[in-house]
Amino acid sequence: MKKVSEPQSPEKAVAAAGTAEVRGFRTNISNQKAQQIPVFVVLPPRLLLLDIAGPLEVLRQANRVQGAVRFEVRYVGPSSELLTSIGIRLAAIEPLPDKLPPEAWVVLAGDVENVMLSGGRTGPGKSQEDEANEEAIVAWLKQTIQPGHKLISICTGALMAAQAGLLDGHACTTHHLSCAELAAIAPQARVLENRLYIEDGERYSSAGITAGIDLMLHLVHQCTDQSCAIAVARYLVVYLRRSGADPQLSPWLEGRNHLHPAVHRVQDTIAGDLTKSWTLRRLAKVAGASNRHLSRLFHEHVGVSIAEYSNRLRVAFAQELLRETNLDMEHVAEQAGFSSPRQLRRAWRKVHKTPPREARVRSPLRSIPAKHF
Repeated sequence: MKKVSEPQSPEKAVAAAGTAEVRGFRTNISNQKAQQIPVFVVLPPRLLLLDIAGPLEVLRQANRVQGAVRFEVRYVGPSSELLTSIGIRLAAIEPLPDKLPPEAWVVLAGDVENVMLSGGRTGPGKSQEDEANEEAIVAWLKQTIQPGHKLISICTGALMAAQAGLLDGHACTTHHLSCAELAAIAPQARVLENRLYIEDGERYSSAGITAGIDLMLHLVHQCTDQSCAIAVARYLVVYLRRSGADPQLSPWLEGRNHLHPAVHRVQDTIAGDLTKSWTLRRLAKVAGASNRHLSRLFHEHVGVSIAEYSNRLRVAFAQELLRETNLDMEHVAEQAGFSSPRQLRRAWRKVHKTPPREARVRSPLRSIPAKHF
């Protein structure tokens, strides 16, 4: 079968479209103006710095690795400067805006009780000014958040959203030490513990700190594509995970909501080259486990067999190729790791009710040349 020059896998697609560093395949895919997403990061007094540093680094990298969507970030709050959890002072914070654009994202960061001051000293705790600023944020949320706005809470940022009544009737979560407080503040909300993050309509909440990175990767994946999310996650050296509560699991992220490093290594290896016939013996060496033990671990943590997981990724990549390129079915099958279009269709039927050609018919990007992928 004739070989073509298109990338062999999502990671290779990312690498091939970039220059010196990882880039998403959407870069230079079109001369059309990029979609602009305004992101307003609300900074409370005694800000837990990691609550914004991690998630916002996801958006910075997403802006670098693709060009179809641009995240326009602004930092706002009731005070022009504040002291963060580790004693670093932030300045030039913009005032809380009177009105938000129709499809804006609002990110609510968490705070700490006591700030670490220079020399390891501990701050005095919440002041009257801090309380007034927190009340100002809650009042602003009540007045400003409208349908169409995504409200994204990181860690204890959910408490301010709850005080504003914005979590009533929604499933949500926060840091495990604050779940009881969240439930008390918002008795009409459904507070779920032991979750990395939760999406319920236009309300997104995370368990806190590093889980905010997981949540932001999920949001980036939703509005760009899996190649962008993979590139950003690899740059940040984190795993792609999605909440087990999400009913619409992407094959690229499904089964990643666990913490077993050996299973993650195997999943990364499979995703790294979908065209390779990965034997159980070879993957067991990657995991550092016996064949039997790896099979058991994979079923336990992923919920499917290794073969089924591999085929789901191949079908998902074939779907991306059909939507984003003009490759014919034979080359789509080859690039996705199938020996023939017939094998692709057989695997496709186990995942989708409609045939592969429907993915192309319904795609608005059908005319994009394959060389850009």
